[in-house]
Amino acid sequence: MGLIGRIVGSPTAVATLGQAAREVAEVFTPNATRALDLSHQSGQAALAQHGAEFVHAPSNWFDRGVNGLNRLPRPMLALGTLGLFVYAMVEPEGFGQRMQGLALVPEPLWWLLGAIVAFYFGARETHYRRVRSLGGAEPPAEPTMQAPGEADSANPALAQWMHRGGER
Repeated sequence: MGLIGRIVGSPTAVATLGQAAREVAEVFTPNATRALDLSHQSGQAALAQHGAEFVHAPSNWFDRGVNGLNRLPRPMLALGTLGLFVYAMVEPEGFGQRMQGLALVPEPLWWLLGAIVAFYFGARETHYRRVRSLGGAEPPAEPTMQAPGEADSANPALAQWMHRGGER
């Protein structure tokens, strides 16, 4: 039996002493492996919770109706604008009267309408740009290995340091 075994006693006492030392050390320096494990478990739990929200997609009449309404603004704006051109050609007097009515709308209300339309389409455009930028990203280049004495020509400071001998 070794010296520690003679001092402490049995092998289980040595194991207990080692475990106590580990626990005391973790008070001052956290266990990096355990921290990574807990971080991974937390991420997996968040993904599972997020995925659980979409497992059973609602399919009642209300949800289908709301999804249909969410798809209406762009076609309605496009078709409504074309409809105004048709209306102006079919009934110019009625079109003129309605345009005079629009001229009476106060300017702050036009600003509010512009802000709503800009935020709606701006948010959609921002969303699609983010999705495209995440999907179209190229993987990083593989690192190249250099010989120990070979200086990197793209880094003048490293080249100068290597020229002086590398270390001080």
